[in-house]
Amino acid sequence: MKHQINVTINGERKTLQIYLSETLLDVLRREGYKGVKFGCNEGTCGACTVILNGRAVKSCIILAAQAHEGKIITIEGIGTREKPHPVQITFVEENVVQCGYCIPGMILSAKALLDKNPNPTRDEIKSALDGNLCRCTGYRGQIEAVLKAAEIIRGEKK
Repeated sequence: MKHQINVTINGERKTLQIYLSETLLDVLRREGYKGVKFGCNEGTCGACTVILNGRAVKSCIILAAQAHEGKIITIEGIGTREKPHPVQITFVEENVVQCGYCIPGMILSAKALLDKNPNPTRDEIKSALDGNLCRCTGYRGQIEAVLKAAEIIRGEKK
């Protein structure tokens, strides 16, 4: 039996039909948000990270029903090709995008941090990115990219 939930995804109000056993990841992908990636299905890799009500969360371990009346941001909801988000810009500038599988989750984790704290320490960035696994590059570049994005957001760098 399907149930109805109301959510706002990337600023757009939607009513979705879900099964109570479906994860938020399953529902978002079915709705066309392909930037939310399948990874471990255990909440450990971060490929499925979205921002739910201002917090970076692993959508593979949250039931879709838990998002009822929530505000969800996926990678499709930040920046555009013409005007990318500062974190997207700096991830490219720092050459931390290789295979790209982990990048949407990393960018959303960084965005959630910077939305709350535009002047994070390295340790705060490490903590925010913890649980987002990258098998291609390591993490030094991502940390530098977030520090540079913070400078852009604070207006200290263009």
